[in-house]
Amino acid sequence: MPRAEGHRMGARAVREVVECARELGIPYLTLYAFSLENWGRPEPEVKTLMALLQEFLRSELPLMLRHGIRFRTIGETSALPFAVRQVLSGTLAATAGNTDMTLTLALSYSGRDEIVRAARGIAADAAAGRLDPESVTEELVSGRLDTAGMPDPDLVVRTSGEIRVSNFLLWQSAYAEFVFTDILWPDFGKAEFLKALEEFSRRTRRFGLTDEQAGPPPAK
Repeated sequence: MPRAEGHRMGARAVREVVECARELGIPYLTLYAFSLENWGRPEPEVKTLMALLQEFLRSELPLMLRHGIRFRTIGETSALPFAVRQVLSGTLAATAGNTDMTLTLALSYSGRDEIVRAARGIAADAAAGRLDPESVTEELVSGRLDTAGMPDPDLVVRTSGEIRVSNFLLWQSAYAEFVFTDILWPDFGKAEFLKALEEFSRRTRRFGLTDEQAGPPPAK
């Protein structure tokens, strides 16, 4: 099938995973929708992805409002086409008051770029005398990232048989658990998502401690 058809099925997978997360009461879900590097793909494919993004946001807004889902974005969204930014702005505003779940799309996103932008802001404040370099902490850096105000991820799921993080949430995923699956994203759905969560439930999260100090895995 054409590559565009895979992207359309990928949008279906997004819908299914979001609905499953909402049913389970998962408060934060972040999806890597379009990387900064993806701008280098063929122009027709990029245009298709932008059109699908607009279509997805328009069609899913009623669902987000009905289920109390707040929508957020991370990344260099200023690089997106004007029409896409208009739909994004409307969706952000319409869901701003929702508190039951936060759905974040990483758009025109790069983990390294995010860290560089945060570092530039910190350096500028230090140079201007607004910030003492000695006061720079992990918490301060976290507060300058696109994900400020959000908790670090507990679980990162990597699909398509790839064994790499692909520049995704590099700072935030320092202590995340990773689950890798051979399932391609367009084929990923509720069953695969539940399998990943089941695998996560068997992990012991030590954060540098011993097994005895960390205690048993959380109850399923």
